[in-house]
Amino acid sequence: MRRAVGLSLMTILMAAVCGGTGQPAAAPSVSSGPTAAPPPIHLEVSYSNIIGDELPLWATKEGGFFEKNSLDVNLSNIASAQGVPAVLAGQVTFAQVGGSEVMAAVANGADLVVIAQLAGVYPFVLEVVADIKTVNDLKGKKVGVSSPGSSSDIATRVALRKMGLDPDKDVSIVPVGSAANRTAALLSGAIQGGVSQPPDSLALEAKGFHVLYDLASQKLPSANTSVAVRRSYISSSKDVVQRYVDSIVQGTKKLKSDKAFGVSVLKKYFQSTDDAAMGATYDFYALTVAPSQPFAKPEMYVDAQATLGAGDAKVKALDISKLLDSTFVQSAIDRGLDK
Repeated sequence: MRRAVGLSLMTILMAAVCGGTGQPAAAPSVSSGPTAAPPPIHLEVSYSNIIGDELPLWATKEGGFFEKNSLDVNLSNIASAQGVPAVLAGQVTFAQVGGSEVMAAVANGADLVVIAQLAGVYPFVLEVVADIKTVNDLKGKKVGVSSPGSSSDIATRVALRKMGLDPDKDVSIVPVGSAANRTAALLSGAIQGGVSQPPDSLALEAKGFHVLYDLASQKLPSANTSVAVRRSYISSSKDVVQRYVDSIVQGTKKLKSDKAFGVSVLKKYFQSTDDAAMGATYDFYALTVAPSQPFAKPEMYVDAQATLGAGDAKVKALDISKLLDSTFVQSAIDRGLDK
């Protein structure tokens, strides 16, 4: 009788362990679902002009790559040199702005670092009014730039010197505030020459202007549009900075492989319905100016340092390598985000 009871208890215990199936019960499972994405970080970001240099940034925004990297980015247009004060004041976290302006600010104590380069060659041609036929005809005329020390100012001075002119003696350089203002000043007759790029150069040529000097075709290194951020922000938010650069690299990849997408982005930001002009602008910027690997390199700053350093000993003495941080682009490339 005792043996029967013992067998009965044994049967009950085995049933409990086996879940009534005759097989050992499985251990409780631990969830192994995907790691939750980090919460979206809101960022205020600026770009300096409505020009094709900014196309990689715009494509990144419109392609949803910031969102894919958990960044909630609001873009604003802060004209030319005002982008540097904006990032220093914390009004924006990242500024797409002329590298020459960042360099000058850093030389004079600003807490800024360039982490990427959206345009590393000069994208400009020097457009002039119809009655300027030769280089000598340009002497004594007014040539417009965005602001002193801006990318357009550096490019203008480089072009003038290559043409055999002294920028400080042979012409009057006039700051007009932005690329759009420069085009408007040319059309109004307030200036007789100025650097331009598609699609503005196409519109100018349709009005009788012509190219006196083609700087763009030479593919000379230039710190034309740099991505600047405060060094202190990198120290406190390195992961966010990496996600921002990752997004730019991914957005540029999409841009270069999808012309229809790129043209649609240009149409939005230029507020244009001109398929031919936007297509030509895409071909120029997406295929020849925007780098797949947006490294900021010291050689891009040679012209700017020589030009601005002539009047600023601090700029002349600056170690450019201390201005640049290529680690974020390198990480993105190492992980194949450009492929």
